Amino acid sequence: MRPSRLWRAVTPLITAGALALAVVGCSSSGDDDSASASAAPGQVSGTLRLGYFPNLTHAPALFGVEKGIFAKELGSGVTLKTQTFNSGVQEAEAVLSGALDAGYIGPNPAVNSFIKSNGEAVRIISGATSGGAALVVRPDITSVAQLKGTTLATPSLGNTQDVALRHYLKKNGLKTDIQGGGDVSIKPQDNSLTVDAFKNKAIDGAFVPEPTASRLVAEGGKVLVNEADEWPETKGQFVTTVLLVRTDYLKKNPEIVRRLVTANVASINGLNADRDAGAKVANTALGKLAGKPLSDKVLTAAWKSLTFTPDPIAPSLITSAKHQEELGLIKNPKIDGIFDLAILNDVLTKQGKPTVSDS
Repeated sequence: MRPSRLWRAVTPLITAGALALAVVGCSSSGDDDSASASAAPGQVSGTLRLGYFPNLTHAPALFGVEKGIFAKELGSGVTLKTQTFNSGVQEAEAVLSGALDAGYIGPNPAVNSFIKSNGEAVRIISGATSGGAALVVRPDITSVAQLKGTTLATPSLGNTQDVALRHYLKKNGLKTDIQGGGDVSIKPQDNSLTVDAFKNKAIDGAFVPEPTASRLVAEGGKVLVNEADEWPETKGQFVTTVLLVRTDYLKKNPEIVRRLVTANVASINGLNADRDAGAKVANTALGKLAGKPLSDKVLTAAWKSLTFTPDPIAPSLITSAKHQEELGLIKNPKIDGIFDLAILNDVLTKQGKPTVSDS
């Protein structure tokens, strides 16, 4: 399958500088790809390079790393190297280039990676988070019609919220293009820049994940669209974050991937066992990555919109891929085989929990 126009548009911009600009954390070498054959019996050794965002929508990663769940489940023989990103497009490029082995990422960059590699390079091995995205605008904007002539931000061209915004506008008769033209100008930018841009009136609003959405509300914005309301067919549930792995890494390191999936499930279980305590742990991790934690007001507002689940909510991912096609961002989104949930369902079965579906 030929690469989509989206990837042809953004890849040249990303390849040269994305990793240097977007990655925060440990560097990693390309020869840590497989488990060592010299490991002691019952022990696995190797390296896992894991990416995620400093967003509450990636709370299973934030919580799991902060609490040491990943280190515990992976075992002493596996070296965990973490890297954080501000954009799913940037993280997807890191996965495709071999700089990452696995990552928490939005559904649209996951789909784009799968299509770009002709269905070979990546697999979704678990869900992580549902919900936690909204279009926040100036308080004087009270209807979609008033968005005509405005400038709105998204995290990056082709990311999950970018597609959600473009589809919402198209559904309501407003045109956009990837150059920032049309009835509504869409300006992709890092979430780290969006709050200041909104405060300085450089943008009129943004379709963003949590906690950026709640931070915009705290700065005087209002929620015009809660994305959950756009998913009646799944009762307000829509996948925001999945756990993705390189296919070759999965084949070479099935036991490390099993332990990664087990850690993800354990993190989700921990978050759901005590949501208030989970929020505090995730906020502590955010504070370490961003320089300071969220205020209690923003944390409380953002946290209530998030659901943590290993279910990738496949129907919403499939529908979102169709939205990309309707927008002309990808062609022929054949994503059969993007899910490999065998390990996840085995883990869930052994815990006495319901299995999840890829359809």
